[in-house]
Amino acid sequence: MNTKALNRKLAKIAAPIAVQGVVTATLTMVDNLMVGFLGETELAAVGVGGQLFMIHYLVLFGVVSGAATFAAQFYGTRDMANIRKVIGLAVAILAALGLIVFLAADFLTYPILSIYTEDADVKALAVQYVRICSPAFLMLAVSSPMEMAFRSTQQVKIPMIVSAVVFSSNTILNYIFIFGKFGMPRLGVAGAAVGTICARTLEMILNLYFAFRASNEFRGSVRSYFGWDKELVRRVIKNATPTTINEFLWSLGQTMYVAAYNRIGTTAYAAYQAANSIFNIFNFASFSVGDAALILIGEKLGEGDKEYAWFMSKHLIKVAIGVGLTIGMITIATAAPLSGLFKLSDEGRVYTFRILVVFGATMFMDVFCGLMIVGILRAGGDTRFAMIAESISVWFVAVPLAFISALVLHLPIHLAVLLTRMECLVKGIILMQRFRSGKWVNTVIEDL
Repeated sequence: MNTKALNRKLAKIAAPIAVQGVVTATLTMVDNLMVGFLGETELAAVGVGGQLFMIHYLVLFGVVSGAATFAAQFYGTRDMANIRKVIGLAVAILAALGLIVFLAADFLTYPILSIYTEDADVKALAVQYVRICSPAFLMLAVSSPMEMAFRSTQQVKIPMIVSAVVFSSNTILNYIFIFGKFGMPRLGVAGAAVGTICARTLEMILNLYFAFRASNEFRGSVRSYFGWDKELVRRVIKNATPTTINEFLWSLGQTMYVAAYNRIGTTAYAAYQAANSIFNIFNFASFSVGDAALILIGEKLGEGDKEYAWFMSKHLIKVAIGVGLTIGMITIATAAPLSGLFKLSDEGRVYTFRILVVFGATMFMDVFCGLMIVGILRAGGDTRFAMIAESISVWFVAVPLAFISALVLHLPIHLAVLLTRMECLVKGIILMQRFRSGKWVNTVIEDL
C-alpha cells in the first residue's frame, strides 16, 4: 500500500468534509453565542429546544449512513443508476420520518420538552423555538441524501460550498432577527429560529441545484431516482435499520445527559451547552476522518479489493488517533479564551473552561470510536455490531453514570461530564476486538 498516495487522497476528501463540519458546528455556536447575549435562560432554552432536532438529525444520519455504504460501493463500480436509486429511497424514508417528527414537534411540544427541563421560563422559550423551526424536519429529507451522494461520489467540495453559504446566511439573519436590526422587530430566541429555518430552506434549494446541474456525476431524470428493485430495497433497509437504531439510541442517550445535567442547575447546564457548542467545532473537524474512511474503504470493497481495504483501515486508525490527540490539545490550549465568548456568570465561565478541558483530554477516544463505527464498520456493512456496541456503551454505562453523578454523587458539572465520558473507553475496547476479527469486511452490492 502506498501510504503517501493514500494520505494525499485522504486529505483531498477529508479536508472539505472537515471544513463543512466546522462551518456546520460554527453555525450552531453562533446561534448559541448570539442567544447567549440575551441571558442564561435563553441559552438554556435553545439547548433544550435543540434536543428534538438532535434526535431527528442523528436518526436521519443513521438512514443516510446506511445508504452511504451502498452509494460508496456502487461508486467503486461507477454504477450511477443504482446510486440514484439509493438516493431516492433515502429521500422517501426520510420524508416519512420528517412528517412524523414535524407533527410531534407541533402538537406534543410541551410533554416532549418537559423531559429535559423543569424550569417554566426555559420551557416556554424552547417551545417557541421548536415550533418555528419544525419545517426543517421536512427540508432535511431532501438535503441530507443529496449531501450523502455528493460525498460518496467524492464531490466533497459541493457540500462544503453549500455549508459556507448557509452559514453566512444564517449568521446574518440571526443577527437581524434576534437583536431587531435594519428595522426588524427584536425577536430574541424566536429570531434564532427564524434565521435557522430560512437557512435550511436555502440549503435545500442549493443541494437540488447542484444535484441536477450538468457537471454532477450522478445527474439523471427525477424518474431515475425511483422505481427501486426489491432486492436493493431489502438490502438497503437491512443495512440502514441498525444504523438508524444506533443513531436514535445514541442521540436519545445524549438527551438523557441533558436531563441529568439540568438537575445540577441552570448555570451548570448553560455552561455545558456553551462548552458543547464550542467543542463541536473541533469534533466535526476530527470526525471528517471517519466520513472519509467510509468513502475510501467502501469504494475499495465495491471494487472487490478486500485486502487493500483491510490495510487501508489499519492505516486510518493511526491517522485518526493522531488527529484526535492533536485537536484535543488544541481544544485544551484554547479553552480559556473560548470560554469567555458567552455571556455567562463567572461561575458559568469557569465550568465552561473545565468542561472543554475534559472534552479535549478525551477526544482521541471519541475520534477512534467514530472512525470505527461511522467509517470502518459501516463501510463494510457491519452495522448491526456497531449498533450493539454503541447502544450498550451509552445505555448501560454513560446514561447511568450521568444520573449517578448528578443525583447521587452531586458532582460539579465538569466532573459529571468526565465520569460520563468513560463510556468511550468501554466502547473502544469492544470495537477494537471486532476490528481484529475481520468480520466487518463485506461487499454489500454483490449480485445487484
